[in-house]
Amino acid sequence: MNSLNHHVTVVGAGPAGSECAWQIANRGIAVTLIDMKPAKFTPAHRSPYFGELVCSNSLRSDELSNAVGLLKAEMRSLGSLFLDSADFNRVPAGGALAVDREGFARTITEKLTGHPNITVVSREVTEIPEGYVVIASGPLSSDAIADKIASLTGGEGLHFYDAVAPIVTLESVDMDSAFFASRYDKGTADYVNCPMDKEEYIAFVSELARAKEAEVHGFDDGAVFEGCMPVEVMARRGIDTLRYGPLKPVGLIDPRTGKENYAVVQLRKDNAEGTLYNLVGFQTHLTWGEQKRVFSKIPALRNAEFVRYGVMHRNTYLNSPLLLDRYYRLKAEPRIRFAGQMTGVEGYVESAASGMLAGIETAAEILALPQVDFPQETAIGALALYVSGGSVGDFQPMNVNFGIITPLNRRVKGKRNKNAAISERSLQKIEEIKKGELFS
Repeated sequence: MNSLNHHVTVVGAGPAGSECAWQIANRGIAVTLIDMKPAKFTPAHRSPYFGELVCSNSLRSDELSNAVGLLKAEMRSLGSLFLDSADFNRVPAGGALAVDREGFARTITEKLTGHPNITVVSREVTEIPEGYVVIASGPLSSDAIADKIASLTGGEGLHFYDAVAPIVTLESVDMDSAFFASRYDKGTADYVNCPMDKEEYIAFVSELARAKEAEVHGFDDGAVFEGCMPVEVMARRGIDTLRYGPLKPVGLIDPRTGKENYAVVQLRKDNAEGTLYNLVGFQTHLTWGEQKRVFSKIPALRNAEFVRYGVMHRNTYLNSPLLLDRYYRLKAEPRIRFAGQMTGVEGYVESAASGMLAGIETAAEILALPQVDFPQETAIGALALYVSGGSVGDFQPMNVNFGIITPLNRRVKGKRNKNAAISERSLQKIEEIKKGELFS
């Protein structure tokens, strides 16, 4: 079979669409990748490059004792464009994988535009394309395509609100009031830690809780996804909420005192040069003036130069258990697949993983090969099975976690040991999958 006689349209070149197009094209199938950038941008996107990371430059833990670390290992083993680009543009972040976000997106763009089987088209999609199509237009889909998706799915779309953290220049941070360290001295000292004593912390939280928010149509605290909670919302939930969340001091010993501080704001490197740092966990939708006023009350940031302020935007996702199967196909019209956060997977890595699965399974269908059927023993498969029907009650976005992966059939003492055993089993399953004709 000449697979180039077949064609797939991928809508959206974010983490999911980019990975999806790559997986399909690498199997000899022609792909048209359509993205509205750079002609048009969403409120949160700024870069003309594909695979842009909007919220954070961290892809979280890279260890196999963590479910997202396992997911990355599976994707690396399967030839992921997303992970290859991330590894190439890695910046120090302790035990986490963080990237130079511009270099990362540029690498993805160069790989896609240079692929002989991929045709890139820059335009806004206003109709669902004909033939095989994967819609990965993201949680910030334009109104035109969002309306078509709503019509296609019978109005079963849901929404929540997501927030983006601010970025400051390192040279503007008062290092007399801060120190470099990673939590529990894990890896290298990659984070700038900005401590506060009790009095400073209480004053900061009090100001934060009553700071003025930017108007976002339809926003209310109950609509915020818990995994990306605006810092001001956390401040309103109680004086100690932040100290047990993003400002927790545990495992961070101040070299000046040899002790833990009352609260610590962490800054994480945002570019390879180490000139820009983002405020970890400080997603916000305060007005820009209020961000400058309130965040400058953190002692080390009293004179901070903000090169990007936090913004708030709407994220849209489907009621996927009702609409999609385990291959991310639309049950009512299987030629159409969805991928990325729109399906209800939460996180950059998870979005790329859904694009990988959608791309691989689309290729299998076109090439008349058996579907891969990634099992629930794998992180990639567990996500797809959760999205397509594994949730209980109201469907909510989900990060990958060991709770959705099939448990071991034996007892292993200790959580880390158990997770390591699950990871070992999962990667064995991936090696078995790779023996199939689709991966030769």
